[in-house]
Amino acid sequence: MNGRPLLLLIAAAACAAAPPLHGDEKQTIRIVFIKQASEILPKLSNLEVPPKDDGVNGGAQAIMDNNTTGEFLGHHYVLENVILDIDDDASKAFRNAFDRGIRQFVVDVKTETLLALADSEAGKQAWFYNVGERDDRLRTEQCRNNVVHLLPSHAMRADALAQYLVAKKWNQWFLVTGRRPSDIGFAAAVRHAARKFGAKITAEKNWEYTADMRRLAAATVPVFTQGIDYDVLIVADVIGEFGEYLMYRTWDPRPIVGTQGLISASWHRTHEQWGAAQIQSRFLRNFKYRLSEKDYSVWSAVRTIGEAVTRLSSIADEEIARYIRSPDFALAGYKGQKMSFRPWNLQLRQPVLLVSPTSLVSVSPQRQFLHERTVLDTIGYDKRDKQMKCALDA
Repeated sequence: MNGRPLLLLIAAAACAAAPPLHGDEKQTIRIVFIKQASEILPKLSNLEVPPKDDGVNGGAQAIMDNNTTGEFLGHHYVLENVILDIDDDASKAFRNAFDRGIRQFVVDVKTETLLALADSEAGKQAWFYNVGERDDRLRTEQCRNNVVHLLPSHAMRADALAQYLVAKKWNQWFLVTGRRPSDIGFAAAVRHAARKFGAKITAEKNWEYTADMRRLAAATVPVFTQGIDYDVLIVADVIGEFGEYLMYRTWDPRPIVGTQGLISASWHRTHEQWGAAQIQSRFLRNFKYRLSEKDYSVWSAVRTIGEAVTRLSSIADEEIARYIRSPDFALAGYKGQKMSFRPWNLQLRQPVLLVSPTSLVSVSPQRQFLHERTVLDTIGYDKRDKQMKCALDA
């Protein structure tokens, strides 16, 4: 079955769930995607550099999907892309759209910028869909009731890997951490995961080399990893400065996981289960490249809005926000389980893929781990975690 007939079936099901509007006039749902360029950091490998507009086509695909259903229900979706350079004023771009009556914002900006937008006078009357920041602070002490999170946090990614490692009985970990804030954030999540699932970090080291490892890795890495007893090396190198050069060069033959080697991701080109092959092929046909993780996050955000509008048969922004946060909301994300938002921190519950560059290895949660609410809450911060300082549903 090709993509179009399946979408028509989805649209037909949606029509049964929500009655169409009377008359020919369509209601328009306007969404703005604000994407700000990040500093181009030095990477030892430039083989896979994400495009400046990474995520834009994920939004375009979601708009097509929303409008396939919307044409039956009298809804029309429009996505406006605002691509900013590093020095551009995101608040000005936000205010420009806000003053035109737009209240739904998909945002790919830094943590500090996102918090400034959400806390502004206008921002408190808007709704933000975070598709760029993995920062756990946004899901804990810095959570906001007008910000939902579509991509897995550092904690979700670390927990997803930890479950797999513990299930394999690879319980002794060697943690190597880079020098950037994102590396430090992921390393903190790995430590939390070790405590949570009963693993042991037998050694930790910071990667402080600044020389070009393309020439020196064969001599440097064996010495760096010598004399340590561990089952698996976990690397925290989010931008890819050095992690690739640890593989196959350690003193002892050990797997590499974390931000290189076996990684955790919300989406990957190798994923084809639960109907994923359908959206993979549809996206490739439309945009001539494979759906990226950022594209998937933006797709999820725009589809979240579309799903709420369809089920409510309403375009009222406050009703959409309330429904998204309710236990009635569910998003089908091609990952085998319906996805919903955790009411205590507005993080999207979702399975996390464990992948190598050319293979889907596993999907977490692993079946050995149970939860009284949903197994999806075994990955990431649960409401009962002592580190959880956010309780938006309290």
